[in-house]
Amino acid sequence: MDLGISEKVKPLIAQVRQMMRDEIIPLDAEYHAEVGKAGDRFVFTDRQIEIREGLKNKAKKMGLWNFWLTNSDKGYGLTTVEYAYLAEEMGWCMLGPEVFNCAAPDTGNMEVLERYGSAEHKEKWLTPLLNGEIRSAYLMTEPGVASSDATNMAFDAQKDGDEWVLNGEKYFASGAGDPRCKVYILMA
Repeated sequence: MDLGISEKVKPLIAQVRQMMRDEIIPLDAEYHAEVGKAGDRFVFTDRQIEIREGLKNKAKKMGLWNFWLTNSDKGYGLTTVEYAYLAEEMGWCMLGPEVFNCAAPDTGNMEVLERYGSAEHKEKWLTPLLNGEIRSAYLMTEPGVASSDATNMAFDAQKDGDEWVLNGEKYFASGAGDPRCKVYILMA
């Protein structure tokens, strides 16, 4: 397995690195200094929205968007190794991954929807996630079990006719505090 930087990803690394260093990192502290200024830590200020959406729009226009989805016509066509080099660059500050629409938990949730979602799920949730219009949450952690190992899940989901009966408790939901969160993916 070749873990080197491919010719395909070299120019992308340079572009992401430049945008991170020149535009995103310089605004990261200001963006996070705004947290709580709207009276609630989960409410974005106008300045946060301006910074985030301005950077996202620039990344989209530059074609620096949705790198992470491998083996899909909706992704950038990168391998996991190629994506890892971009993730390293985007990870230099907290704002970075979202600017390129590569932030958790959305990346994993979009992959689940793309691979296993119905046409309705894809239209309602996947398309707006791929466009960076909404956010999502992932629920895995449970009290009283080592739930980082999916084989330990105590939460139960049983099909009952046309409906699902959910029985259990989740302790933490990554992404749920974001007011743009519109869909939860639950591990059961």
